[in-house]
Amino acid sequence: MKAGTRETAAELTGFTVGVTAARRREELTALLRRRGARVMEAPALRIVPLEDDAALRAATERCLAAPLDYVVATTGVGWRGWMSAAEGWGYGAALTTACREAEVLSRGPKATGAVRACGTTETYSPASEAVDELRTWLLARDLRGRRVAVQEHGAPLPGLASALRERGAEVVEVPVYRWAPPRDPEPVRRLAEATARGEVHALLFTSAPAITSFLEHAEAAGKYETVLERLRTDVLPLCVGAVCARPLLEVDAGPVWPERGRLGAMVHLLTATLPGRDRHLVPAGDRTLVLQGNALLLGDDAPAEAVWLTPGSARVLRALAERPGWVVGRPELLRRVWPGRGADEHAVEAAVTRLRAALGPYASLIRTVPKRGYRLATEPGGGTR
Repeated sequence: MKAGTRETAAELTGFTVGVTAARRREELTALLRRRGARVMEAPALRIVPLEDDAALRAATERCLAAPLDYVVATTGVGWRGWMSAAEGWGYGAALTTACREAEVLSRGPKATGAVRACGTTETYSPASEAVDELRTWLLARDLRGRRVAVQEHGAPLPGLASALRERGAEVVEVPVYRWAPPRDPEPVRRLAEATARGEVHALLFTSAPAITSFLEHAEAAGKYETVLERLRTDVLPLCVGAVCARPLLEVDAGPVWPERGRLGAMVHLLTATLPGRDRHLVPAGDRTLVLQGNALLLGDDAPAEAVWLTPGSARVLRALAERPGWVVGRPELLRRVWPGRGADEHAVEAAVTRLRAALGPYASLIRTVPKRGYRLATEPGGGTR
């Protein structure tokens, strides 16, 4: 959608949101677009299933070689994939029985749902969805001679496995799938660069490995420090849960997450949070318009009409709206709108020209003060030609 395009405003109109998820990306993207957001899709990882992998089959056979005492389910998709693969090898009934006769620990609601769908009841599931709490629960038991199967979730869990082995347990690690780099790294690179330029308002993450991958792509593009600064200031990092948020917490990026780790809850939290972070009133004579993200909401009726602006034009309007009636010089606009970008005053003039074109009947809001800069008109009639 081009700048200047008009549409009916929705809750997230004016905001650009980066989506890094691989699984259920289409569902998440649809939820965001339905609320008016523009979405940059950039899967930071891909899931490589191992249903035909020899390592998964060998691990399953080890699980069935003797009774299991504990089984750890870390993800719903991983558990279902394991059961499906076992069924294909003719081990389905035996594996289900082995799990029912063991104590099953599930990491969170999704894993719990998958476990119960197989007719198995979990013994323990931490509210925090943290592997650390699963480890603490297990280490409180006498593990000498016990057999523990650990279904991995995209990457090995050496901290858990080694701790259990130190207590005398036999641990069978079950690699159901692996996280792998995206086949096409360009979307992630473009998202990192757009984030660094201040063109993204929020980044959504559904797994900790995706955060790590995104930051690695930002570093490869030479934008790591800038992206990190954006995440700490004007870009909202939103995670599906506390476990997912850990890599951002470690770099003091201030992520937020919903109480329930669901896509719908993520979008609800985004909708409740983002407009309050970047919403500015724009006096227009005897009425007031609203600048939300990169869109100007027009009209007093709901739903309002919205006109999308370029990121540069929106930043110019935001700077003027913060001090309506006051002259803002071109050097100050350069510092605020294009910090460290090597732009000159022609960039300001071009952004103002695009802004006026997009505003249409409200173009005269932007007044030129010769040899000084620009100001936002506040006098009656300032919003008409």
